[in-house]
Amino acid sequence: MKHTVTVFRGDGIGPELVDNVLKILEAAKAPLEYEIYNVGEDEWKRNGALIPDEAYASFERTKVLLKSPITTPVGKGFRSLNVTLRGKYDLYANIRPVKSNDAVKTPFKNVDIVIFRENTEGLYVGKEEQIDENTVHAIKIVTKKASERIIRDAFEYAKKNGRKKVTCVHKANILKMSDGMFLAIFREVAKDYPEIEADDKIIDNTCMQLVMNPNQFDVMVMQNLYGDILSDLCSGLIGGLGLVPSSNIGSDYAMFEAVHGSAPDIAGKHLANPTAFLWSACMMLEYLGENETASRIRKAVDEVLAEGKHLTRDLHGEASTEEYVDAVIARL
Repeated sequence: MKHTVTVFRGDGIGPELVDNVLKILEAAKAPLEYEIYNVGEDEWKRNGALIPDEAYASFERTKVLLKSPITTPVGKGFRSLNVTLRGKYDLYANIRPVKSNDAVKTPFKNVDIVIFRENTEGLYVGKEEQIDENTVHAIKIVTKKASERIIRDAFEYAKKNGRKKVTCVHKANILKMSDGMFLAIFREVAKDYPEIEADDKIIDNTCMQLVMNPNQFDVMVMQNLYGDILSDLCSGLIGGLGLVPSSNIGSDYAMFEAVHGSAPDIAGKHLANPTAFLWSACMMLEYLGENETASRIRKAVDEVLAEGKHLTRDLHGEASTEEYVDAVIARL
């Protein structure tokens, strides 16, 4: 049986990532059919909508979205499309695995961290109020429901995947009500998982600890803005954003995307590294129960990275996007 999924082509390097990753999925004989749509700034310039109604309708039918990077136009009146999609479809759990690859040399070895980022609340939702001409208030929203479900998801993931520890990242020493509530819920949920070590760290200390000894961390759970910042920091530990995939999971819908942006400066130059987007597609396959296909793709990518002959420039190689993709397909 084939799974029908929605695909957003996005902006910048987005379309070329989609084209190349779909080639790899086809080579792997992934049982997928696609409903593909143009979205983002270019689509807005063409037709006056960042996301066409038919693209929304497709996602609501398939309930699974593979989304390439999207550019949100800069200026008033445009809300981040990522924030819009996460809120509209209650994609509350942003899961970002960050894992070292021996082929990519960094000062850190054996990093293996999974970040659980609450996706619908906190400061990152962008609720702001102009108090007067000299004052703006940004509103941070924290609820028990949203906090408890992301924290429980982190512990459930740890339990199912043989992970040993879950760390809550917060600023409860200063934000005693909002972060204090998140931390209190974490400690309460942790009681249901006595076999898993539960600890917590203040966000600024966490940043320092990550660049001193990232191996002390396993699964990490946090609010929205902290997750956005720490996942980029962690990507630097393993060689950059081009290696970090993500999933955005809700009760009814799921969206899969690379962590990096649309990189318009290299669009069309055949320089883009499709690994993060490809690994996001593998997370999608696993979500759909196609674990064997995902495993074969991951193995092919690992072999190409280990061989070191077809690496893109961000990985200190000279290969074009297409040369890298062809090498992965040859391994498959």
